[in-house]
Amino acid sequence: VQLVESGGGLVQPGGSLRLSCAASGFTFSRYDMSWYQQAPGKERELVARITGPGGETNYADSVKGRFTISRDNAKNMVYLQMNSLKPEDTAVYYCLAKPGTGWRGYDIWGQGTQVTVSS
Repeated sequence: VQLVESGGGLVQPGGSLRLSCAASGFTFSRYDMSWYQQAPGKERELVARITGPGGETNYADSVKGRFTISRDNAKNMVYLQMNSLKPEDTAVYYCLAKPGTGWRGYDIWGQGTQVTVSS
């Protein structure tokens, strides 16, 4: 059972990155998937969430209109497209799998991927 994030890196302000999270070892479609960010010295915060079968999404106010979360249940993948990046988006980004409504299980975290927005 694991989540593996990839796609982080160094990007200039205004640039874009696409994060990926590969899931394995559990029934992916039964889990709601989320991306969290944790900046140095700060708590981990929710960035975006997408439900399992329905694909309903919600976003933190700070990223609305700039970030898009999506998932491919056939490939057991979740993505975070990040556009118009700002220095304040600099953080480690984590993928979280949480059992969807009506399903039993436990939360699964990935190891994180670093995103740095700087000129």
